[in-house]
Amino acid sequence: MTTTKKLGIWMDHSTARLMESTNDITVTKTIESKFTHQSKEESLNKSEHIMHNKEQHQQAEYYKKLGESIRNYNSVLLFGPTTAKDELYNVLKADHNFEKIKIEVKQSDKMTDKQQQAFVNEHFANAIS
Repeated sequence: MTTTKKLGIWMDHSTARLMESTNDITVTKTIESKFTHQSKEESLNKSEHIMHNKEQHQQAEYYKKLGESIRNYNSVLLFGPTTAKDELYNVLKADHNFEKIKIEVKQSDKMTDKQQQAFVNEHFANAIS
């Protein structure tokens, strides 16, 4: 019998917290987007067009890093307060490498670390594998 590997990701456009649930132990790691408010202002001072190009490139890089982290899981929960989770979901669904991974998206508010972990644990405890 193989164990289902489950991953919860709380995310917005700048930060993603990855929480792996295995045997009631939650391991967390953080992935940051390189497109910060400061880099946005610097780019905007040069040109709005440059800013949008830089933002799109860095967001694509951010989503690619998250995709690489998701590859080894069977079930993934994307949640958070912004549209970033939906954007990542669309990127993953367009890539055939993720078609065997069950990916769910849920809206949530900003949460503390403990609230995020509880949200992930509750989701997977109630999910039917």
